[in-house]
Amino acid sequence: MTGTPRIVVLAGGVGGSRFVLGVRGALRVQGLDDTAAALTVIVNTGDDLWLSGVRLQPDVDSITYALAGVNDAERGWGRQGDSERVNHELQEWGAGWPWFTLGDLDLGTHLARTGWLRDGLMPTQVLERMSHRWDLGARLLPMTDAEVDTVVVLEDGARLHFQEWWTRHRATLAPARFENPGIAAAAPAPGVAEAIAGADVVLFAPSNPVVSIGPILAVPGVREALRATAAPIVGVSPIIGGKVVRGMADVCLTAIGVETSAAAVAGLYGARTDGGLLDTWLIAEEDEDAAGEVAGLGIRPLVRPLWMTDTSAPSSPSASAARQTALAEAALAAALPDDRAR
Repeated sequence: MTGTPRIVVLAGGVGGSRFVLGVRGALRVQGLDDTAAALTVIVNTGDDLWLSGVRLQPDVDSITYALAGVNDAERGWGRQGDSERVNHELQEWGAGWPWFTLGDLDLGTHLARTGWLRDGLMPTQVLERMSHRWDLGARLLPMTDAEVDTVVVLEDGARLHFQEWWTRHRATLAPARFENPGIAAAAPAPGVAEAIAGADVVLFAPSNPVVSIGPILAVPGVREALRATAAPIVGVSPIIGGKVVRGMADVCLTAIGVETSAAAVAGLYGARTDGGLLDTWLIAEEDEDAAGEVAGLGIRPLVRPLWMTDTSAPSSPSASAARQTALAEAALAAALPDDRAR
């Protein structure tokens, strides 16, 4: 690539926010000052919900806060140093969900967003306005402006919002399937298809493939744009050593009949040469034996260190940043057309 690269990342969740930080870090290592001109992040909005009269966008906020450097990295969500006085008062009134904490600073974000939505702005415009507060070093786009909140359908037929299934029940209730009501009539948010079409590289973050990346791909027109782009598409496995790194991706994969393995997730996305989406798939050193299976799918496997935190001891912020940047550099190098990526 020559000049300013155009990189598009599909992301959601904690893994997505960490990976996006790494991509921005990798661009800065390359000496690119205006990373916002190079990096576009298409963010999952399937986690969104209305609660106590305000619109929450958990994945949008997690990625925004991470890029702004104000996220609570230990919890993985919310603002660093937040308080919960308003949340306590809501619970005293019997409002909201007692098992779903809203920080005071976080509520400020939700109130601002809700006010702009009530004024007639679309979610894309709201996110653009939010991005002006901090120097994020990236352009953030919601996957769609439509409300397509994820619903978990349990085996007994009961229906729960994804946040209730995950935050309240910690994914212990067996899901039969996941739905995004209204998504068949949705459209990519303004700029999404254009960003994919004009990209030099498209990256799939190591996010939950079912409830983070899955809703993005379910928006009509997104898969078609990905298949049509001239850019190489490189994915990073969210599975390391046959296990999820964080969250409930294993439960989600089981619900849709996919094994919790790096190769099986690659197969879920599929090879572009066979009507799927991936050109290259980064797998962990712990999964090196799966490289042949991935190659058999028509996807080029690359074995790289995938951990973005130190599993043997608590990582310092600088150590985590270095790991995130190294992983992003490996993913970007995988898109290069020469032997340096091999």
